[in-house]
Amino acid sequence: MPESFAFAPQYASIPHRDHTAELGMWVFIATEVLLFGGLILTYFVYRHAFPEDFAEGSRRTEIVIGTANTAVLLTSSFLVAWAVEIFSPDTAGIVTWLLVGAACLGLAFIVLKGIEYSKEYDEHLVPGVDFQFAGSRASGVQLFFIFYFIATAIHALHMLIGICLLITLATICRTAPTTRHQTALRSGALYWHFVDAIWIFLFALIYLPGRSSS
Repeated sequence: MPESFAFAPQYASIPHRDHTAELGMWVFIATEVLLFGGLILTYFVYRHAFPEDFAEGSRRTEIVIGTANTAVLLTSSFLVAWAVEIFSPDTAGIVTWLLVGAACLGLAFIVLKGIEYSKEYDEHLVPGVDFQFAGSRASGVQLFFIFYFIATAIHALHMLIGICLLITLATICRTAPTTRHQTALRSGALYWHFVDAIWIFLFALIYLPGRSSS
């Protein structure tokens, strides 16, 4: 290779690098919106076709666990936002513990969701495994739980990825952090807030219909 040949720099400046990284996360989140948007659109189509059946299925969900998980995720998002806000070399220890706390709350969410799945299995509400529901609304209720398990399982997978991300960020922020670490933290926070926001939609769609008339 001729000595005069040189590659052009990938980024014009450090801010350009940081903005590009955050833009990449926004693009990724946009693709995830398409995924969950398709699921939610399917939900509305079948809920329109079977309104009473979906309301009946919603009344069979564990509203206490669902509400507790909502509080857990909102608290975790607060901790992550706090970590982003106070990020600096002087606050590396606090940022680390905030991220660890958020990751622990994420694990608590997974545990509570596992307990909820166990209860639903005991009540024979798992389609394709041991679904049993007496009455004329069995088909519609089964459709509701198909959506429920697909949507919450995909969300739980995103939660596990987010937990791993938070633990990784806590590890790299434990020592003297740099602006590159700050960019990574902001991008990770965007992902975590997105996952939490998706849960708010799922909570409203899964747990609340039919409750006022139960």
